Amino acid sequence: MEEYRWARRRRHAFSNCVSAQILDRSRLSTQTKPTAESATNPNPPTGFLASFHYRSFRFQWTSDGMYNSGQEMEALMLSWFILTETGSPFLVGLLGALRFGGTLGGPFYGLLGDRMDRRKLLIINRGLIALLASVTFFLAFTGLFEAWHAFVIALLLGAGRMMDNVVRQSLIADVVPRATLLNAVGLSRTMQDGAKIAGAVAGGVLLARLGLGNAYIVVMGLYASATVIALGISIAERTSTATSKNPLSDLKSGLTYIKDNDAIVGMMFLAMLVNLTTFPMTNGLMPVMARDVFNSDEEGLAALLSAAAIGAALGSISLAALGRTRRSGRVMLIGIVVWHLAILVLAQVESFPVALIVLVVVGACSSASMVSMSALLLTTTDIQFRGRVMGVRSLAVWTLQPGLLIGGYMAGRFDIAFTFTVMGIVGLVLVAFAVIRWPGIWRDVPNA
Repeated sequence: MEEYRWARRRRHAFSNCVSAQILDRSRLSTQTKPTAESATNPNPPTGFLASFHYRSFRFQWTSDGMYNSGQEMEALMLSWFILTETGSPFLVGLLGALRFGGTLGGPFYGLLGDRMDRRKLLIINRGLIALLASVTFFLAFTGLFEAWHAFVIALLLGAGRMMDNVVRQSLIADVVPRATLLNAVGLSRTMQDGAKIAGAVAGGVLLARLGLGNAYIVVMGLYASATVIALGISIAERTSTATSKNPLSDLKSGLTYIKDNDAIVGMMFLAMLVNLTTFPMTNGLMPVMARDVFNSDEEGLAALLSAAAIGAALGSISLAALGRTRRSGRVMLIGIVVWHLAILVLAQVESFPVALIVLVVVGACSSASMVSMSALLLTTTDIQFRGRVMGVRSLAVWTLQPGLLIGGYMAGRFDIAFTFTVMGIVGLVLVAFAVIRWPGIWRDVPNA
């Protein structure tokens, strides 16, 4: 009798084991294909060029480089055309403002990126920009190009530029694993810094030697090449398709997702803060310092701005070499704090060579903090919300306008040293507030 009971328990246990295995296999068969993020290599590559191990990143990096170079060339050509045609610095500034006019649409572009295939969206957007460049080329080559054409084109480019920026940043997280995100974002930022220098120099040389019409052939070719190369990007099928039929509901759910995540809210606050207190220094107030503090001319101004650009390149290269995202929160916060401290030091500097050294530190901190912020946002955001999060992040650029107005008023009413001192102190106080209010921005995140 005892033997019978033992055999029965054994058969019952075996039956439960088989049922569990069948259930597990059934669950596995219903799962969707892994994304590039989840299908990570157990031993991911390391080193400065780690992200280039992934074929899609190589295609995206090359496409981004050509696209950004074309953008810098086009911005220089259009600005110079307006200046020579109208002689108005105000209209040149208006043209530049229109290039950032698409910022307000950032959340909607992010929503499109979450609802559609980001790869296709990037290709379509760059194709349309290439088509717009061909229209500009035709008008310029035939001598029909007028000032109002430039403003319309700048407005359309502003929308396309912001769409590309939001989709491109979200797409990086689709083509490399989480452990390599910091390296990928750093390499992408390094490419952008290089494109700014190369595009501006090439645009000036071509415009001077070939004229607007012929020079636009190169711009058109860069945009077209960027579109074709982007076809080589491939991403796995998404694991989540949590979107409703109502786009506004999806937008609302994205905003709710951001509101309920303290770390993301804190980073959005910091992004607005640096655009208010630090970016105005190198994006508008540096000519005042060059003239009033160092009694310098255009060449001195160029040297000051170049020092900040060199620092930015060094910062992005360093983070790309670091190649891990675990300490991104600390790197971001330390970078922002040192950035503001450097502003306070710069306010007291009267030696031109010392100012160049301080500006290298400013550039390095700006790049390190912003690259870390992007990597941290992409790492901590669920894949189905990445587009909307990066779209809302783009809205932070709008605080640059009041920062420039306030800084310009204080520099005229008092002096540039007083302006930088106030910006540095206000920035440090608000950074301390952010750390206390949203402690999640300081915490480490897992690599995978």
